Amino acid sequence: MTIPEERHVLVVFPHPDDEAFGVSGTITTHIQRGTPVTYACLTLGEMGRNLGNPPFATRESLPMIRKKELLASAEAMGLTDLRMMGLRDKTVEFEDDEKMVRMMEDLINELNPSLIITFYPKFSVHPDHEATARAVVRAVRRMKDRPKLHCVAFANETLDVLGKPDIVYDVTAVRSQKMNAMKAHISQTAWMLEEMELKLSQGDVETENWLTKERFYNYRWNEDFEESF
Repeated sequence: MTIPEERHVLVVFPHPDDEAFGVSGTITTHIQRGTPVTYACLTLGEMGRNLGNPPFATRESLPMIRKKELLASAEAMGLTDLRMMGLRDKTVEFEDDEKMVRMMEDLINELNPSLIITFYPKFSVHPDHEATARAVVRAVRRMKDRPKLHCVAFANETLDVLGKPDIVYDVTAVRSQKMNAMKAHISQTAWMLEEMELKLSQGDVETENWLTKERFYNYRWNEDFEESF
């Protein structure tokens, strides 16, 4: 599926590296076309479980390291509008709901995006992912003229409940930029990248498809569903 033209794309995720794995090819494609892209990253991922392989970070140094990695990922994608929103890793779920919604509303009102990319509520596993997704959905729901909302979902039950993704983009043309975005977050990705590159060198088709295809669900507006989160 060809990635359509957009007026402005707003990407909202809670952690550095959330953008790299699932949507960096899509981001890069929009940027190469000249479409404005804004990435709002809510935290610096300072509670990330990994400290490098071999370890090169400490609990004290990790926030600054992850900030530098996030900047490097943005550079790999060609992204110039990176917003670090200043929330604390692993506490997003405890933020006041209305405060979170207002934060999203402020971004949307400023940027007037035609497309927002975030996680899918109830299908994104991590509590920070879920809190981010809820806030975005609630903010967009209040709008009269809603932008498109493309969501990343990867919970075990995703296929059973949502079915196959609505959108699958082939990002082979920007494969190297996506790899570089993932490599930028090396404190967190060293183990995974080593295994992935081994599989790629062996011609593993599934791994190549994971790398070069980016999958999204159109958000399905359902008031009963939304009342449950």
